[in-house]
Parts: sequence; structure tokens; C-alpha cells
Amino acid sequence: MTETEAVKSQDTPFEGGPMDGRVLPVLVGATGHPPKTYRIPVPDPDGGPPTVLVYRRVPRGHSRRLGLIQGWKYEFAPGDTSGGRLRWPWSRPQGAPPGKPDDANG
Repeated sequence: MTETEAVKSQDTPFEGGPMDGRVLPVLVGATGHPPKTYRIPVPDPDGGPPTVLVYRRVPRGHSRRLGLIQGWKYEFAPGDTSGGRLRWPWSRPQGAPPGKPDDANG
């Protein structure tokens, strides 16, 4: 593996929740941005299913002149239940009954 093919990471701060104040190296994608959500599984001390901490990517700041984003940080999102799935425009909202939307009218 050459130097240009190496996996790149970016030190990203975390705010809120149990990770508040920590800075972790987060892998960046092909665009140079870290993922939109960062999930941290925390094992249950009693042997049950792990608790998953969810953090959402937000801009760290903007430049004065052009308003460009100057890096990213993660904020704790305790109520996030999105599951990290892609949401396509043609996808049905979660909990919607199967079938076409006009089936109820006719």
C-alpha cells in the first residue's frame, strides 16, 4: 500500500453524552468528510444487548468571509432512532402500511 492509498482519519471532538470532551480519530470517506452518524456500542455489564450511543455530525464552525465549514464535530443524539439507513425519495416512511397511497381511496 502506498502513502496515497493509506486510510485517512481526522481528529474529531465529541460533545454531550458520555463522550463529552473527548477527541477521537474518525475515518474519513472518499469526500474527506467523516460519517454523518457515529455509533458507539457500549456493552451491558449484565450480559444483555449493548447500548448504542449515537452522535450526529455537525459543523464545528464557519469562516467569516465565505461561510465555509471549518471542520466537523459530533453532538450527542440520545433520541435518534433512524438506524443509519439510507432514506431514498421513493421509500415509504417507517410504520406506513404496504401498498400504494391511493389504495385507501378506492
